Amino acid sequence: MRIEVHGQQIEVTQALRDYVESKLERLPRHFEQPLEVRVLLNVDKVEHCAEATINIAGKALHADATGVDMYGAIDLLADKLDRLLMKHKEKQVDNHRRAEGIARSADFG
Repeated sequence: MRIEVHGQQIEVTQALRDYVESKLERLPRHFEQPLEVRVLLNVDKVEHCAEATINIAGKALHADATGVDMYGAIDLLADKLDRLLMKHKEKQVDNHRRAEGIARSADFG
């Protein structure tokens, strides 16, 4: 898994980079394919925002989260990305099962 961390109006320290990587290391458990994750950390007055885009097999999945501090926003973002990947995987499995069912019914029809 490749993670790029960028900052907008914030300097991305090594501690923030390590925290993002530690929180997102659980994401590859859903897919065997290599993931590309691009994370943008942003401070807008008092609101801390974390956004991420995951590129997986030609498809881009996006999530964002805001929090009181940057670490809280990263935590929320990691949870959202985890749910997003699970939902994407379930859709793939459902489509695969539906295609198998259609093929079986065509064989018997």
